[in-house]
Amino acid sequence: MRFFGENLSCVRGERLVFSGLEFAIDPGTALVLTGSNGSGKTSLLRVMASLTHPTAGHLAWQDGPVADDPERHHNRLHYVGHLDALKPVLSVRENLETWAQLHGGTDKKIALALKKLRLEGFENIPGRYLSAGQRRRLSLARLAASDAPLWLLDEPTIALDAASVDAVRTLIAEHRTAGGMAVIATNVDLGITETTTLNLLDFAPAEEDVWEGVT
Repeated sequence: MRFFGENLSCVRGERLVFSGLEFAIDPGTALVLTGSNGSGKTSLLRVMASLTHPTAGHLAWQDGPVADDPERHHNRLHYVGHLDALKPVLSVRENLETWAQLHGGTDKKIALALKKLRLEGFENIPGRYLSAGQRRRLSLARLAASDAPLWLLDEPTIALDAASVDAVRTLIAEHRTAGGMAVIATNVDLGITETTTLNLLDFAPAEEDVWEGVT
């Protein structure tokens, strides 16, 4: 089912970040967001996740606008941002189980997620003892721990070694093969084939509009 946005604008800190932005994502496809720091990649992902409201335009699925049923929209996506959002006192397995229980995950999917993200053998280690790369892999393991058609990924390979980047690439490929969609904000070539690129600089406001929204 197609997910799309039309004529989107976003103001961050009273500064117009992008305007007139449009996108469309179909099952099995991946959209890569590029652009320099501050161009709005993270802001757009947050708008897509309905964590931030656009100042203009709207988001919709093929079966209706996001605004008509926000809960349905949230149930259709997984968002992995810059922050790993792990509980340091909980073990790797406990962190993943806590999240999966809220999103319909199963024990089988949790075990598979640990395997796919190379976390087997670390299940009982508390989050506070994990390296940066291990924390990132645990955050990404949420993608495999429960089903959602739309993945929104903000710089997913930060702090990952080459083997872990390969694991993420495989995870995204499997998701797409099953009909899933991925939106990935990155300026690093992840080696993912058959993607569409959306450069946020193409939707940067004109100089005279940069401070639109300032009161």
